[in-house]
Amino acid sequence: MASTDTKAKTDDLAGLEAGLDALDAVQTHRTPVREVLVKKVLPPFLAVGLVLVVWQVLVSLKVTDETKLGLLVARVKFVRAAIGPILQGLQSLPSVAWVPPAVLWFGLNDAMMFTVILLGAVPSIANGLVSGIDQVPPLFLRAGRTLGATGLRGAWHVVMPAALPGYVAGLKQGWAFSWRSLMAAEIIASSPDLGLGLGQLLENGRNNIDLPGVFLAIILILVVGIAIDLLIFSPVERYVLRSRGLLVKS
Repeated sequence: MASTDTKAKTDDLAGLEAGLDALDAVQTHRTPVREVLVKKVLPPFLAVGLVLVVWQVLVSLKVTDETKLGLLVARVKFVRAAIGPILQGLQSLPSVAWVPPAVLWFGLNDAMMFTVILLGAVPSIANGLVSGIDQVPPLFLRAGRTLGATGLRGAWHVVMPAALPGYVAGLKQGWAFSWRSLMAAEIIASSPDLGLGLGQLLENGRNNIDLPGVFLAIILILVVGIAIDLLIFSPVERYVLRSRGLLVKS
């Protein structure tokens, strides 16, 4: 019995020494900045550039009028790794930040307004579609493949209809972001060519120290936002959910 205990202690000591030797053999060093840039930073930028080039080629050749960015991000792994974080960052970026570069690019005109609105809305719409596609039951995909719906056919006839609730939610959120983007652009950039919008009305009330005018503009902005939601997006959302059995008929 004593010899067995001695042998066990000897094995434990040998194991401990081997572990200490392994720790001594490990050499800690910092990864060079150039290696980090080449392995971590460069691939996403190359992937983004490649996607944009392919997208432009498809549109230029009139292969497709709309390349679904959300569908690409959700279904193509390297595109998702490259563009997914960028879309998340763009969605969290305040839309007011796009007003100065848009003014410098296009001047004080409608093109500037459209640019700010699109840059504020597209990330939310794309992320909504990505979320909807991620929630498509795998059974739907297997059933589609069994019936011959593969590739683009499967994406159009199986994935997109199944992801429609998430897409509608993304459209609804995109509308909210675009409305806020428009108000921000009208408050910051003013020109006779742009006319008088609600954002400009709000800014004029502030400049004239007209508190009733300021609150009137705020109320009008709220009324428009609520009206669009109640008259357009809420009925569409209820219809989509009800048609899929996700909402009990009242």
